[in-house]
Amino acid sequence: MACITPTKLQLNSSNIPRQPTFHLGSISNGNFHSSFIPKVQKKLLKFPLAGGRNSGNREHWFVENEKKRRGGGGGVRCTAEGIDSGLFVARRDGGVMAEERFKVVALVAAVMCLCNADRVVMSVAVVPLAAKHGWSSSFLGIVQSSFLWGYMCSSVIGGALVDKYGGKRVIAWGAALWSLATLLTPWAANHSTASLLAVRAFFGLAEGVALPSMNNLLSRWFPTNERATAVGISMGGFQLGNVVGLVLTPLAMSSIGISGPFILFTSLGFLWLMTWINRVANDPQESNSISKAELRLIQAGKSDSHVIKSKLPSLALLFSKLPTWAIVFANITNNWGYFVLLSWMPVYFKTVFGVNLKQAAWFSAVPWGTMAISGYAAGAASDYLIKTGYSTTSARKIMQSIGFIGPGIALLFLNYAKTPSIAAVFITMALSLSSFSQAGFLLNMQDIAPQYAGFLHGISNSAGTLAAIISTIGTGFFVQWLGSFQAFLTLTACLYFATTIFWNLYATGERVF
Repeated sequence: MACITPTKLQLNSSNIPRQPTFHLGSISNGNFHSSFIPKVQKKLLKFPLAGGRNSGNREHWFVENEKKRRGGGGGVRCTAEGIDSGLFVARRDGGVMAEERFKVVALVAAVMCLCNADRVVMSVAVVPLAAKHGWSSSFLGIVQSSFLWGYMCSSVIGGALVDKYGGKRVIAWGAALWSLATLLTPWAANHSTASLLAVRAFFGLAEGVALPSMNNLLSRWFPTNERATAVGISMGGFQLGNVVGLVLTPLAMSSIGISGPFILFTSLGFLWLMTWINRVANDPQESNSISKAELRLIQAGKSDSHVIKSKLPSLALLFSKLPTWAIVFANITNNWGYFVLLSWMPVYFKTVFGVNLKQAAWFSAVPWGTMAISGYAAGAASDYLIKTGYSTTSARKIMQSIGFIGPGIALLFLNYAKTPSIAAVFITMALSLSSFSQAGFLLNMQDIAPQYAGFLHGISNSAGTLAAIISTIGTGFFVQWLGSFQAFLTLTACLYFATTIFWNLYATGERVF
C-alpha cells in the first residue's frame, strides 16, 4: 500500500490509457483540511484496485500517511481505499494476495523452524545413544553442549558478515552447512565420541549466523512499527521447531532407526534452500516482485535509513555504554534458562516422573508450541504500545520484564510439581512468558545500534552461548551430584530476577551508536 507524504499529493498513472490524470496540487501539512478527505475518497472509490509493480492494471489510490516519532521509533499507518495496510492487500477480483514482506517473513520463520528442529533432534536421540554407548549424565551434558562450542565462535563473525553482505546470503550458507552436519551426526556417533563432538561443534558453527541474519533481514524488509510483529512470527517458527523436532524424531526413530530424523530434517533443509535462493531478495529495493506501493510503505516507516558501514565500532566503545551491558546480560540470562529447558526436558520427564521417551517428547513439545503463539502475541503487543504513544524504551522494558519475571516465578513453582501434567503446566508458563524477551532485548539491538546490530548481536550472543554451555553442562553435574533438578531451577530463577532489575535501570530504546 502506498504511503505518500502529504506535502504534495499527486495521483498519476502513466500506465492507464485514455484516462484523465489527477493533480491535487500542493497541500501543506498544516493546511490539509480534514473535510477535503471524504470528498476525494468518494470519487476515488469508483476506481478498481490493482496490484503488481510491473502490472498494466489500473491503479487509483487514496492514501493517508501518518508518521510519528515516539522514543526514537516511527509509526506509519497507511490506508488504500479504506483498507488498512498490512501483510495482505486486496485484489481486483475481490480476493487477497500476500505482500512481498509477508513472503519473506514466512520463509524466515520456516528456516528458523528447521534451525531449532535440527537442534532438538539430538535432545531426543541422545537418550538411546546414551544407552547404546553407556554415557554418564555428566558426559551427556557435554554432548548436549558441544554444538554450542561452534555456535559461540560463529556469532561474532556471523554478525559482522551479516552487516557486510546482508542476511540472505549468510543464512543460505548457514542452512546448507548445518543441514550437512545434521546428516553426518549419526555416522559420527557410531564412529567415535571425538567425531561426534567435532560434527556437533561444526553444526553449531553454521547455526550461529541464523539469528543475526534474521534480525538483519527483518530490519530491511519491515517498517519500524511492524518489526516486533515480524520478529514474533519468525521466532514463532523457531519455537515450533521444538515441537516439530520433539514430535517427529521419536516417530522417525521408531520406523527407520536413529538415523531417520537426521535424514528427514536434512532433506527439508535443502528443500528450503532452493526456495530461498530463487524467491527472496536481500533488500526490498533489490526485489523484482515487490510493488512500488509496498516499497514506499517500507521506506516511509523506517526511522533510520539502512546504510552498511565498512568499519565496525571498537569493543571498547560498545562496552563503554550501559545499554550494551543490559543487552549482554539479558542474552546471558535468556540463553541460560532457554537451553536448560531445551536440552534437559525430555531427560527431566523421564528421570523425575518415569515416563517413556515418546511421552517425554510430547510433554516437552506442548510448552514450545504455546511459546510460538505467545511470541507472536508479544510482538503484536509491543507494536501496539508504540503505536498508542508509549516510547520505544518503555515498550522494551515492559516486554523484557514480563519475559524474565514470569519464567522465574514459574521455575520456582516447578520445584513443587508432583505429576508430569502439573510440571508441563509450569514449564509451559515459563517458556510462554520468556518469549516476551523477543520484543525486549532481541529488538533492542536494532534500537541502539541500527548500523551495527549484527555485530552487537554476535557479541551478546557469544556471551549468551557461553552461559548456555555452562548451564547445560552444569545441570548434568548438579543432577548427578544432588540427585534432583531443584537446586539448578532455583538458581536460574534468581538469575532471571537479578537481570530484570539491571535491565530496567540501564536499557534504552534510543539510538546509542
